[in-house]
Amino acid sequence: MLTKQQRMIILRKKQFKAESKKLLDMMINSIYTHKEIFLRELISNASDAIDKLYFKSLTDDSVTLSRNDFKIQIDLDKESRTITLSDNGIGMTAQELENNLGTIAKSGSQSFKAENAHSDNSEDISVIGQFGVGFYSSFMVADKVEVVTKAFGDDTAYRWTSTGADGYTIEECEKDSVGTTITLHIKEDNENENYSQYLEQYRIDELVKKYSDYIRYPIVMEMSHQVPDPEKEGEYITEISMETLNSMVPLWRKSKSEIKPEDYNEFYKSKYMDYTDPLAVIHTKTEGQATFDALMFIPENPPYDFYSKEYEKGLQLYSNGVLIMDKCSDLLPDYFSFVKGLVDSADLSLNISREMLQHDHQLKIIAKAIDKKIKNELAKMLKNDREKYEKFFKAFGLQLKYGVYANYGMDKDSLKDLLLFSSSNGEYVTLKEYVGRMADSQEVIYYACGESTEKISLLPQIDAVKEKGYEVLYFTDEIDEFAIQMLMEYDGKHFANICKDDLDLSTDAEKEIISKKNEDAKDLLEKMKNILEGKVTAVKLSNKLGTHPVSLTAEGYVSLEMEKVLNSMPGANQGVKAQLVLEINSNHPVAEKLANADDEALAKYTMLLYSSARLIAGLDLENPTEFSDIIAEMM
Repeated sequence: MLTKQQRMIILRKKQFKAESKKLLDMMINSIYTHKEIFLRELISNASDAIDKLYFKSLTDDSVTLSRNDFKIQIDLDKESRTITLSDNGIGMTAQELENNLGTIAKSGSQSFKAENAHSDNSEDISVIGQFGVGFYSSFMVADKVEVVTKAFGDDTAYRWTSTGADGYTIEECEKDSVGTTITLHIKEDNENENYSQYLEQYRIDELVKKYSDYIRYPIVMEMSHQVPDPEKEGEYITEISMETLNSMVPLWRKSKSEIKPEDYNEFYKSKYMDYTDPLAVIHTKTEGQATFDALMFIPENPPYDFYSKEYEKGLQLYSNGVLIMDKCSDLLPDYFSFVKGLVDSADLSLNISREMLQHDHQLKIIAKAIDKKIKNELAKMLKNDREKYEKFFKAFGLQLKYGVYANYGMDKDSLKDLLLFSSSNGEYVTLKEYVGRMADSQEVIYYACGESTEKISLLPQIDAVKEKGYEVLYFTDEIDEFAIQMLMEYDGKHFANICKDDLDLSTDAEKEIISKKNEDAKDLLEKMKNILEGKVTAVKLSNKLGTHPVSLTAEGYVSLEMEKVLNSMPGANQGVKAQLVLEINSNHPVAEKLANADDEALAKYTMLLYSSARLIAGLDLENPTEFSDIIAEMM
C-alpha cells in the first residue's frame, strides 16, 4: 500500500495536443500584442472562481464564506522573480485541471454559465473570464507556471506545472484551504523586453487600476510606503500594509439617481485628462439584441491633438467591468470621433483579439445603438439648449459636415438636421429653420462661399439676393459645399450657389430686358472674351450685381470655391478649373464706358475688370505686374 508521500510524487505526465501547441505559440506571439494583459486574464479567472463559489453559497449551507470574505491576493517576490495570485474561490479538481488548463481554449466558465442558465439565481452568475486562452497569456511573461488548487468539497489538492508548449504535469499536493494559487516564474530581461517591471508594486497597482478596477471582489496586495520616522526628525521608515487596489464599483453601473453632476464631471476629468467639465453626459443602459452600459462624454473643447494624425478615436471597451480595449475605434463613426467614454457589455468575450473584435456581431449592434444615442442627445441639446449646442457646433460641427459627405452620403439623412450654418440674418440657422421661414415665392435654398462671413457679405451677388427678401447661408468651411452637393436637396428644396451664372432672381420682364441687352452687345462681349484668351467661357451683362460693377461666376458643376479647395489639397496639380463667366453690371456706368471704348482701351478695361473680379472672388491674380502697370498707365 502506498504511503501519502508516495502518492503525492506520482506525476501525471501530459503532452498538449499538436493543435494546442500551435495555438499556444500563436496566442503568445500574435493574439495579444500587449503582454501586460496577462494580469487581467488571471484576475478575471480568479473572479470567475469566486463567482462560482458565491453562486453555490446561495443554495448550499455548507459554504461558510460570506460575500465579504472573498478576495484576490497578489504577492511579489523580487528575489525569486515570482508573482503569486491567490483566490478563495471554488477551486478545481484534477479532472477540472485537465479540462480547463490541459486543453487550450477550453472554457470552464462557459460550461458553468451554460449549465446554470436556467437557474433561479442565474442573475447572480457573472463569469467574465475563460480558462484556456486567457490563462496561457501567463507564458508571455513567465517561463514556468505553477497552479496549486483545492476544489470545494474535495480533500485532495493538486499542483499543475508547465514550462510552455512542451506539456504539463499534475500531482497531488498539500493545500489548507479551498481555492487556487497561481505562481508565475517571471522571465529574465532581454534587450527587447523588461520583464522585471512586473515585479514592481507600482506597476501591478497600475495594471489593476487600468484593466481590473471594477472587478467586484477586493484585489489586495502588500504595499510599502516611506513615512516620516516619529522618533527621528527628517528621517523616514518603511511602512508595510495590505491595501485594496481596485475600486470595485463602476460609476456606470450605478443608478442615475445615485450620481450627482459633479460625480460625472470628476470621473470625466480624471479618466480622460481634461481640465474642463464635459459639455454633455450620456449615461445609458440598453437591453435587447445587445445588453450594455455606456457612459459617454462630449467635451467642451477639442483635445489638443484632435486634428493631428496622432489622435485616436474610440471608446474604452469593457466586459463586465474588465477592460478589453482602451480605444475601440469600431464603436464610433468618424463624425463622432470627439466623443469620450466607455461601453461595458457582458455579451463580449474577454479573450478576444483585435482582429476577431472587428468582426464581432455584437459589437456592430452596440456601435449602431451608440450612434443613435449620441444623435438623439445632440438633437435634444439643439432643441432644448440652443446656446450650448452652438458652442458644441463651433467646436465639432466640422466633423458632422464631413459625416454628411463621407461614404457617399450614407449617413447624410441622419445628420442633416444637426447641421448649423451662418446666415445673412446674422445668426446660426439649421436647414429646417431656413426652409421654415422661406418666402412663398422662394423655390431654392441660397448659399454663398467664402473665407469668412465678412468677406461673403461683400460679394456683389449678396445685395441682389437680399433685395429680393431672400436669406443666404454663408459657407465658410471648405467641406460645406461638398456636403450640400451630397445632400442635393432638403425638404424638396434644392440648393443654389449665388455665385453661379444660372442664378435666377429676375421676373419674366427683367429676363427679357437683360436678354435684349446681351443680344445688342453681342459683338462687344465676344471681343472681351477673345481678349481674355480662354480665361473665361463667356462675358455677359448682368442685372443681379446691385451696385457692383463686375463679378466672376461659374457655370457647370465645379464652383469657384470647389476649385480653390480641390487645388489646395496635398498632391493637387492645379488641374481642376471652374468654367468662369465674367459678368458686367448692365446698370453700372462701366457698361457704357466699355461700349464707347476703342479696341486698345477695351483691352485694358477688360483685363482690369477680370483681375478685379478675381480679387473679389478670392482668387489669386494671374499677372499682378500687368494689373499694376495698367492701373498706373491709366492714372
